[in-house]
Amino acid sequence: MTEDVDKAALLEEEEEEEEKKPVNNRDTGHQTGETRRTWALWTLFMIACVPVIGAGIQYIRNTQLSGRHEAALKTLGTEGLFLFSSLDVDHDLHLSPEEFKPIAEKLTGVAPPAEFEEEFVADPNGETLTLQAVMQPLLLETMTKSKDGFLGVSHSALNGLRSWKSPAVPSSSFSAAQFRIFLPPKDKGVPGDTWWIIPSELNIFTGYLPNNRYHPPSPRGKEVLVHTLLSMFHPRPFIKSRFAPQGAVACVRAVSDFYYDVVFRIHAEFQLNDVPDFPFWFTPGQFAGHVVLSKDASHVRDFHLYVPNDKSLNVDMEWLYGASESSSMEVDIGYLPQMELRAAGPSTPSVIYDEQGNVIDSQTEGGEPIQFVFEEIHWSSEISRGEAADRLEVTFYPFKKVPYVPFPEAFSRAEAEGKLVHSILLWGALDDQSC
Repeated sequence: MTEDVDKAALLEEEEEEEEKKPVNNRDTGHQTGETRRTWALWTLFMIACVPVIGAGIQYIRNTQLSGRHEAALKTLGTEGLFLFSSLDVDHDLHLSPEEFKPIAEKLTGVAPPAEFEEEFVADPNGETLTLQAVMQPLLLETMTKSKDGFLGVSHSALNGLRSWKSPAVPSSSFSAAQFRIFLPPKDKGVPGDTWWIIPSELNIFTGYLPNNRYHPPSPRGKEVLVHTLLSMFHPRPFIKSRFAPQGAVACVRAVSDFYYDVVFRIHAEFQLNDVPDFPFWFTPGQFAGHVVLSKDASHVRDFHLYVPNDKSLNVDMEWLYGASESSSMEVDIGYLPQMELRAAGPSTPSVIYDEQGNVIDSQTEGGEPIQFVFEEIHWSSEISRGEAADRLEVTFYPFKKVPYVPFPEAFSRAEAEGKLVHSILLWGALDDQSC
């Protein structure tokens, strides 16, 4: 009897525990749901705070920078701040040792040894690119001096200009790997990124390079290819122009899995005269162009370099009437109809192998060259050529951050934006070397 009572009691306890379990599970589920909602709210709150915090940090930085700018203006004055800004490349109102280097070189007269890349060694099995040069000589009638029949201009001064009728080298072959100088640095692979291929060495303290020179210095590093390319037009290109802007800048226009489309702009000039004639400098407004190449520079799909001819005047000319730097100089401006380099086609292998690794003759049995078929490039990210050109322009001319508009549009735009009109009258272009 006692055992029956104990069993009944145990059964009742088990039933009570079973009844409690669902309740506990419901409580646990309820608590879990509350916890999830709490975490979700906190996550949303943190996400919402990120842009606010970022904007706050940016506001503080801008405020600090504005304060430093006002303090610098008060300390240095307008002209002093202008000189300081010409050295402050990153515009942080602090001069790093690299930014201060031009001052040190100017004061001490000693420049540190230049750092150059290793000289290029061609791969005999690499691909080859053929470039063709085309030009039309400068139209002498577009020069101001032509209006009076070049009165007062000695005939010998224009010898180099008059005799330059065609490219020095109409066609030339290059190793595709040489064009690796146009590849972006590791941190510049996004469309719109710009970088210096050949940095400018001029600033307000270094002044300009001398005029009384006939032969360019030997190019080194990345200058070598640019010098070779421009030598197809004339045997005496100066990669480092005498006046700013100087150098070469590139911009990534488009990116695919295996290729870059890089737009570039070069400022260089030619010396057309040689001894015994006095120096004659021929300075195109700019050399523009683009190159489509593989990310390892083993293949070049397309290349084009040219002097833009969309303006009525696109070349600046200066010539001396003596051999010294203090000799008198004449200046003129004119129009060059055409000067360009174009790839005859994509780069192709110098040596062709079959599936067994045997060398194949580059010509078929009928004597015709083997035709290569290239895959179509699909760009995963890109900007327009116009936008890329604008970014290059701003890099050379920071003042172009302010939009310049044609005269007929200026007043309507000024009225719409409630701004004043600042009118500038120029002989040539403000944003290239033809002025």
